[in-house]
Amino acid sequence: MIENLNPQQAWDLLQQNTDAVLVDVRTKVEYAFVGHPLGAIHIAWKEAPDWQINSTFVAEVKKVIPDYNAPVLLLCRSGQRSLDAAKALEEAGFEHLINIIDGFEGPLDQHNHRGNIGGWRFNGLPWEQS
Repeated sequence: MIENLNPQQAWDLLQQNTDAVLVDVRTKVEYAFVGHPLGAIHIAWKEAPDWQINSTFVAEVKKVIPDYNAPVLLLCRSGQRSLDAAKALEEAGFEHLINIIDGFEGPLDQHNHRGNIGGWRFNGLPWEQS
């Protein structure tokens, strides 16, 4: 089963459980230039320009998270790619998967801008740019 947490709940879990791992599934460009949560491991679910699913995603996650029972938190821009990535990890046998709803940038506002309604940055949680 995949659990959904908002960014603050995800941050709290990461602080309370040292076994928890945060995986940022956005593209290299998003991770580097838009910013990413402190301590996040970057493994892209899809990559520009063709936007095909990363065929080695699950294998890459297994390399950095060999414990299938460890809490794995997944984050993307707004919560959809991370949910798809969580489903793939669930099929691979990971037991404790958490999708971070609203992602890093949050949903679109009435002007089609992100970052003004929700998301990791909007909530003032620790992040950095490369």
